[in-house]
Amino acid sequence: MLLRVFSGNRFGFRMPKEFLRCETPGFRQRVQAFSAEGAPKRTELYEFHRQHGARMVEFAGWSMPVQYRDSHIASHLHTRQRCSLFDVGHMLQTKVHGKDRVKFMESLIVGDIAELKDNQGTLSLFTNEKGGIMDDLIVTKTDQGYLYVVSNAGCSDKDSAHMQDKLKEFKAAGHDVDLEFLDDGLIALQGPSAARVLQAGLADDLGKLTFMTSALATVFGIAGCRVTRCGYTGEDGVEISVPRQHAVQLAERLLGDEEVKLAGLGARDSLRLEAGLCLYGNDIDETTTPVEASLVWTIGKRRRAAMDFPGASVIVPQIKAKTSRKRVGLVSTGPPVRQHTPILSPDGRVVGEVTSGCPSPCLKQNVAMGYVEAELSKVGTPLRVEVRKKAVEAAVSKMPFVPTRYYTGQ
Repeated sequence: MLLRVFSGNRFGFRMPKEFLRCETPGFRQRVQAFSAEGAPKRTELYEFHRQHGARMVEFAGWSMPVQYRDSHIASHLHTRQRCSLFDVGHMLQTKVHGKDRVKFMESLIVGDIAELKDNQGTLSLFTNEKGGIMDDLIVTKTDQGYLYVVSNAGCSDKDSAHMQDKLKEFKAAGHDVDLEFLDDGLIALQGPSAARVLQAGLADDLGKLTFMTSALATVFGIAGCRVTRCGYTGEDGVEISVPRQHAVQLAERLLGDEEVKLAGLGARDSLRLEAGLCLYGNDIDETTTPVEASLVWTIGKRRRAAMDFPGASVIVPQIKAKTSRKRVGLVSTGPPVRQHTPILSPDGRVVGEVTSGCPSPCLKQNVAMGYVEAELSKVGTPLRVEVRKKAVEAAVSKMPFVPTRYYTGQ
């Protein structure tokens, strides 16, 4: 389902017909791929979305809003300027219990969970024995005696099966660990005014909650919510895990603030690309290592030294020896680039491929990320991209394309 929502000249520059899409090509392919898999699941906010004029699509096995009455660009810019509410209830939420929970989780991922402080989280990666990335996820070490894990909806079946297989192995070895898969709602409030909006519903000072930290809280009278200061837009904001029976109540309360508007998957995708964040299945997958993906920072130093995570024998040597290719950001003019667009050297040789790309609503130029030969990965390197069999000028860019505004308490 392609939504032609980039109408008129909202960017302030002439837009060719290729701009008239609300999602990046990889996003559309994922929607189309999942649409053939049978009846989609629904989050607790499904009817809420329909009542507010959402266009619903099938994504990752779920019926999700791709946009509302506002255009995709308007939603994108509102998030950057004020704040938007996103339904992310399709994500897999898991609690890991037991005294061996940290050891269990570290047997699956590259992160150093043991070093986290209470209620601190980290982005990490499930890896396989070949060093490939099985999924990206956030793991929070709570002070309630469990780990709180959020991973991608598109990988939920794979991730849950992977964790359950490892659970059987751990239990058979006498370890104390259990998994609890949650059916709670998950709402993201993202944007520079998100904290002010949420503070009105909290007794505690939200200023104490910095980026990638989490707390249990009563939010606008709803007990049992987990508020985590994080998101997928590059902006300050939170993700709120809310008991499913109260998800609509919380969404309605947040939307009652004039600062807040609803935003869908289309805006979420372009926001994350401007922020230089990977989309699993596009920019990272099981054929990609953390080193190639420029995600070495997710690998804990202790874990590197111990080489005790899946694929360490492949990944750790790559850190020192480097790899033949590397994920980079790209900027270009003219027609926007698509996933699988060839990346060319100045002399026309194919040196890589685009994995995500879209016109940037904030920068008024095309942004993309992809993989190129490592020697061509330096910021500023002139390259070309092949669009409709024509070579278009491009250059390697630093990421994020738009500066992030995560709250660090300073």
